[in-house]
Amino acid sequence: MATIHSTIISGAGASSALLPLLAGKTSILLVTDKNVGALEATQAIHRLLAAEGREVEVIDSVPAEPNHHDVTQIVSQLGASQPQMVVGIGGGSVLDVAKLLSVLLHPEAPSLTSLLAGEQPQRRICSLLIPATAGTGSEATPNAIVAVPEKELKIGIVNPAMVPDYVILDARMIKNLPRKIAAASGVDAMAHAIECFTSNKANPFSDTFALDAFDRILNNIERACDDPEALDAKREMQIAAFYGGVAITCSGTTAVHALSYPLGGKYHIAHGVSNAILLMPVMRFNEPAIRHKLALAYDRAVHGEKTCVTDEEKSAWIIERMGEIVKHLDIPTNLSQWNVSRDDLEPLVEAGMSVQRLLVNNMRTVTPEDARNIYLQIL
Repeated sequence: MATIHSTIISGAGASSALLPLLAGKTSILLVTDKNVGALEATQAIHRLLAAEGREVEVIDSVPAEPNHHDVTQIVSQLGASQPQMVVGIGGGSVLDVAKLLSVLLHPEAPSLTSLLAGEQPQRRICSLLIPATAGTGSEATPNAIVAVPEKELKIGIVNPAMVPDYVILDARMIKNLPRKIAAASGVDAMAHAIECFTSNKANPFSDTFALDAFDRILNNIERACDDPEALDAKREMQIAAFYGGVAITCSGTTAVHALSYPLGGKYHIAHGVSNAILLMPVMRFNEPAIRHKLALAYDRAVHGEKTCVTDEEKSAWIIERMGEIVKHLDIPTNLSQWNVSRDDLEPLVEAGMSVQRLLVNNMRTVTPEDARNIYLQIL
């Protein structure tokens, strides 16, 4: 099995410290998308990668919600290319594809079809991930999410071989992130934190990271999204997103993510947006089973005067506050703009209930009828 480890470099301007990571490397694969690839910060990293005669091959065609055909096409495009390091710069989709390529381009690689079927690769090419959003936490997880159009679903490939060797968290990478993207990715991170904290698989280690992440997000997300100059808040969001990824690795998300997968797979709704739409209905459904944990989240994340006394009051406050954040950030709270109707309800229920990998983490059992009622709230 591949060695699991990551070296983390963090701070404004941290990207300029990557040269020591390239020692002995002569060929680099840079994975990004058109928008992130055009940023001056990304161009500066590209120049560092190409210094000292290193050969840099660029893939900048990663789509926002990649499916397995997209990944297969990139592998085919690369042909016999065998870089010594894969560098991913972008949001969660780019980082997920970079992680997959670090496995798929290894000489002993299985096929993507085999990975989707659960095969466990043993090797990877050295990888460096630089997130350009603060949300998915992909840089901290062994997970890669790809859509499978034939099933109208997103599928998570989970394997320790995809934990990156190096991660750079540089707040300058998200300084000019459009508010709409910052909001969706930030709420995704908030969902990671609160879901992992209230998961059946939660444990003292995951709780440490999930609770810290939730605290940072609740107190920084609005300013980080509203103010392009708020580098301190953006740095807090980057750290929180990373911590959320650690919590995912040690615990796992729950019904919010499970029920959101069909929304991305069938309707191509951005991952963070579909999680935001489902966050309130699922939290309200789960509340009787997770009340004490939400009360603990209140105790940690409320820094001013604490006006709530009972667990019930604290739990209600946390759910209300998350709803306020989603509203403040102008994220949709229903599916009306995607023309999803009651005719789509049963396929949604069937697809959502198939994501048992995550539903088993939910502290309150979700039945098909429960899923149906939750989806009805967002139609």
